[in-house]
Amino acid sequence: MAKADITITFDPGLHLFVSAPNRVGGAVVETDGSSSLGHVVESLGVPLTEVGALLVDGRSAGPGHVPAAGEQVEVRAFTAPQRVDGPLRFLLDVHLGTLARRLRLLGVDAAYETPDIGDAALAARSAAEHRVMLSRDRGLLHRRELFAGAYVYSTKPAEQLDEVLARFEPVLAPWTRCTACNGELRPVAKEQMRERLQSGTMQTYDTFAVCESCGQAYWRGAHSASLDAIVEHATTAREQARAQRSR
Repeated sequence: MAKADITITFDPGLHLFVSAPNRVGGAVVETDGSSSLGHVVESLGVPLTEVGALLVDGRSAGPGHVPAAGEQVEVRAFTAPQRVDGPLRFLLDVHLGTLARRLRLLGVDAAYETPDIGDAALAARSAAEHRVMLSRDRGLLHRRELFAGAYVYSTKPAEQLDEVLARFEPVLAPWTRCTACNGELRPVAKEQMRERLQSGTMQTYDTFAVCESCGQAYWRGAHSASLDAIVEHATTAREQARAQRSR
């Protein structure tokens, strides 16, 4: 088939994956006339798991579309509402343990694999459980089996958390999930905890919960100021973002 020149524009959120000449404005790309649009996008460095929508001449198109000469293609970044129904669930690789614990602190379902089980197993779990794969490994995010994937730009846990919360806007329910295993917490009566805790703890605290998965005990008020600060920062940022959108 005859080669075809198309003009392709990438969402700024995808610029990390795209070479500098293809970032600004519409880049003219020569295709072989038979390869799919998905193949063309990936050949330019963008994993399809990072793509939320493909528009061809302003109309939605699938990755299997074969570009024709002169078409204007817009590649948009993946955001949760475009692909995920119901509460968001994440899967984090072995390098993002601190981020996983902070997401759990906020009540976000964040599975975390340690030790490293390998890219193939991670991709398979993402697909089987419909979890968004969070990783700093670009190669992993190119795996076609993934349900969805997102690159985590920062190396600092606090910035990583802000990044994920701003991009996906998951529902927050602080203090409802076990930070150790990701299980859900179940409230328990103070009297039920008497044999498990020291007398000082029983006298100091009144509200208790137990992880339904691993049995870890929690009590309100025992968390450190740093954990309180993480929750306060996240909930305040969410409220501010909502206020700005409503203006």
